[in-house]
Amino acid sequence: MKDKNNIFGCFISYPSLYHDATQQMRDLANEQGDLFRTYIWGEGKICDTLEKLKNEDYGKDLVLVLFQFYVKPIPYVLQNLKDIESYRKKEKSIGIPIIANDENFFCKSEQDRRNFLKKSIFQKLDVLEVVVKRRKLDTKMDLLKSDLKKILT
Repeated sequence: MKDKNNIFGCFISYPSLYHDATQQMRDLANEQGDLFRTYIWGEGKICDTLEKLKNEDYGKDLVLVLFQFYVKPIPYVLQNLKDIESYRKKEKSIGIPIIANDENFFCKSEQDRRNFLKKSIFQKLDVLEVVVKRRKLDTKMDLLKSDLKKILT
């Protein structure tokens, strides 16, 4: 992350494989992980756009919302992911998993892939809003969602 004041950050977990995966499966997993990465990082990509929003503009209780993109996770990983992670009070952060697979990303067109990422982020902010209210955090979710909508559309 370039700036410690960004409220949003991004993390990518490349496709998970079983220990007996063939070289062809490994190559495909790396290829798909690399492809997904091109949508997240780099100039004009989603993470670059998200970094425009600074945490001090939205309150003091939430410093980082980390979008954790899991690319084609194996069933074991998938079943152990939560809709949203627990709020880390000490770090003032929260992780939000987003799953990318063949159906919602890799079998889609370029525009549909971009739409999937935007739609997923907005849906996860609705889940985050519930946590913010339940934990009584001072995060201005209406403003955050409004600002995010402005920069992502």
